[in-house]
Amino acid sequence: MTERTEKQMSVRTQGATVWLTGLPSAGKTTIAYALAERLRAEGHRVEVLDGDEIREFLSAGLGFSREDRHTNVQRIGFVAELLASNGVKALVPVIAPFADSREAVAKRHAAAGTAYLEVHVATPVEVCSERDVKGLYAKQAAGEISGLTGVDDPYEAPESPDLRIESHTQSVQESAGSLYALLTERGLA
Repeated sequence: MTERTEKQMSVRTQGATVWLTGLPSAGKTTIAYALAERLRAEGHRVEVLDGDEIREFLSAGLGFSREDRHTNVQRIGFVAELLASNGVKALVPVIAPFADSREAVAKRHAAAGTAYLEVHVATPVEVCSERDVKGLYAKQAAGEISGLTGVDDPYEAPESPDLRIESHTQSVQESAGSLYALLTERGLA
């Protein structure tokens, strides 16, 4: 086996958590799945920890209070670190609206020596509300729900993420490509 082949094999088996944070309908999950497809095609082990699926199966019963949101983020962070420390690229498209919750997840990864990247999918609320993938913005506007992140509940955007993606100005493939470039730059792809 050549040195280059060994290095490629090592990169493919190195785990990392890529946390994609942003408003509802920002494009986090779409970007994560596009990146996952590319990484899997190259032989990487990849899992997408979609926030909606996690809420249904791992965090059932939690509401949307600040405390419940923090608990949800910590549970997801635990699972992501566990996967990443075992050679999986854990792609985590989760709103995670509070900086302290995301910081706690980053510290867990740092303490374990596990690679962690924070990506802010910085789509303006006006664009998210037009996309309204799950109908949340329409329900909030109609008074059917309250506590919508970025509208009537806070969202603390990352001050210095590893990458900021403005999904409203580029295609899904371009957004996933920017993220892939970051992974490559960090020796993770």
